[in-house]
Amino acid sequence: MSRFDQAKMLMQVKKVQKELKKMVISVEKGDGAVTVEITGEQKIKNIHLNPEEIDFDDLTQLERWLEEAVRDAIAESQRVASEKMKPMMGGLGNLGL
Repeated sequence: MSRFDQAKMLMQVKKVQKELKKMVISVEKGDGAVTVEITGEQKIKNIHLNPEEIDFDDLTQLERWLEEAVRDAIAESQRVASEKMKPMMGGLGNLGL
């Protein structure tokens, strides 16, 4: 791979990283009781609780919804990142990354 191809590949990777940083994935649990927003970089952006959908006498259920929402949000952000990076993965091996 030429230096030009390497530079081009690195620019594409940086472009995808910027896109992932701006991307927000939203996951709801408990019919909207819990909403977790996460960036494509897998950073939690926001957690929203809808008190109209929450039984505060059953905090165990709320905790489950939170755990599921965070887990699913991370998994979805990983899937999205993988899909965006997939076309470049072959070229990255040639860069020694």
